[in-house]
Amino acid sequence: MDTQKDKILIVDDETSIRRILETRLSTIGYQVISASDGEEALTIFRKEYPTLVVLDVMMPKLDGYGVCQELRKESDVPIIMLTALGDVSDRITGLELGADDYIVKPFSPKELEARIRSVLRRIDKIGLNSSIPSSGIINIGFLKIDTNKRQVYKHHERVRLTGMEFSLLELLVSKAGEAFSRACILQEVWGYTPERHVDTRVVDVHISRLRAKLEDDPGNPDLILTARGTGYLFQKIIIKEQII
Repeated sequence: MDTQKDKILIVDDETSIRRILETRLSTIGYQVISASDGEEALTIFRKEYPTLVVLDVMMPKLDGYGVCQELRKESDVPIIMLTALGDVSDRITGLELGADDYIVKPFSPKELEARIRSVLRRIDKIGLNSSIPSSGIINIGFLKIDTNKRQVYKHHERVRLTGMEFSLLELLVSKAGEAFSRACILQEVWGYTPERHVDTRVVDVHISRLRAKLEDDPGNPDLILTARGTGYLFQKIIIKEQII
């Protein structure tokens, strides 16, 4: 992968962490910019338009949750959150606000580098696919999925999905009626194998977000179903593909 085109914004109030990550990521070819608080992060983001954001939770002026919320109002940029919080529910908050993944402090820089590579590989894949002639529009009940533009419409209204959310939906729809385990989904969409059971909560939160955006009644879903003891599946219904 040509990392020179990828610009990463590191947001952390700890100078030592910023320096370590700036050095390591620059050494392997990324363009790296950094911010020491949330307000500075938003200013730099709007000026530099980074490819990916590594975002600490506990920061002065505006914490990582606030930054994540603001970014999601204007961008689908991939966000990996860094958190030292011990409570799993606190870690999940970032995902619910729109982050794509999280890593708990203290963390291995190699682990973060691997997560970054996984996310950027998916972006590169999307970029390559965008030059391919459209394979069609998939109509599923009140949903329309444009697989070429990676866009979804619900009752003819555009639904804004992050890259990870669309990739998750695409995986489930590709084999409608087939159950995927959480570990399998994590491997297929996020590109890594879970080392701890809590890692799979990333999948649970993204499923919840998809349901909230796509289902008429998220609490009683008709499309994205839970496969008890396994994981998740997309309801096997008649899917019409329109070639355009």
